[in-house]
Amino acid sequence: MPAFSASVDFAIDKPAEQPCPNLQPDFGCGIHSELRPRGFRGCTVYDCFGAGQQVAQVTFGARDWRRHPGTAKQMFAVFPIMRQLHELLWYLTAALALPASRPIADDLRRALDVTERMTQGRADELTELDVEQHQDETNTLLVRASELARAPVRGPKLDHRGADLIAARLNGADLRGANLRGARLIGAGLRRADLTLADLTGADLRDADLRGADLTESLFLTQPQLDSALGDSDTGLPPSLSRPAHW
Repeated sequence: MPAFSASVDFAIDKPAEQPCPNLQPDFGCGIHSELRPRGFRGCTVYDCFGAGQQVAQVTFGARDWRRHPGTAKQMFAVFPIMRQLHELLWYLTAALALPASRPIADDLRRALDVTERMTQGRADELTELDVEQHQDETNTLLVRASELARAPVRGPKLDHRGADLIAARLNGADLRGANLRGARLIGAGLRRADLTLADLTGADLRDADLRGADLTESLFLTQPQLDSALGDSDTGLPPSLSRPAHW
């Protein structure tokens, strides 16, 4: 159970490994339909990439920490590891779907298989994994897939990896093929920007203005990133993602 602090995203403080006061006996959320007006916007943009279901149904064989309190400590330790692995599975699958990644498709499939096997491990095996090393090795492949996918964009491509672009004015910017991996774009103005083949891996898009922006072919864009941003009916989205209800 992740911790969160009172902020614009969360109405209260919640320590790690403690249930949210809105958690119901059936593990549903008691205010799910009112999360945003009740001050829990952060919950609406969180995605565990299926890690929670994997831990509960597979790793712990459908045992839950309420009926089996002895599992709680280990289950809570396993969850963040599983989430990292499931996130890697998402990115590897997305990379394999890129036609440009064919030269490294075999390597991507091997990394996908290795990661999948890791998710099937026992709880004690999962807690012993060196997930950071595996992430680093996998990230090398994902970076290469990004480079291959962005190569067709002619001319110089902006490199804003990890850049602080908070509240940056980028309305109408030509960001085709840009590297925005890990960029902090909180509150950035990206209205009508062209983000075709821009790599958005891990970019923080909270409150970024994407109205009229073209993200139709953006790389590694996730639904939680979209959900945290601002957009409208003119924002171009990849077919695999949904237009957030609050837009």
